[in-house]
Amino acid sequence: MNLISLFRKVAIAEGISYLAFGATMPLKYGFGIFWPNKIVGAAHGGLFVAFCIILLGVWIRERWSFGRVAAFGLASLLPYGTIWLERRVFRN
Repeated sequence: MNLISLFRKVAIAEGISYLAFGATMPLKYGFGIFWPNKIVGAAHGGLFVAFCIILLGVWIRERWSFGRVAAFGLASLLPYGTIWLERRVFRN
């Protein structure tokens, strides 16, 4: 598996984990059920760190522009952002 393929998969997984993390918030704050939030939060945190490290590697190896890297960095802060941008950048 090449770096771009790995990056795409991690970007999608990170976006899904962000949505799942948001879905566990009502359980935590509304119903006092903490364990789903802890599990999904840990998974999301790990995927976010992996996403950032792989993004740095792609930036260096593929010589992406700063604008593209910054766009992915900003997209990682929005729910569904990495999934949307991954689809848009890698559409072809």
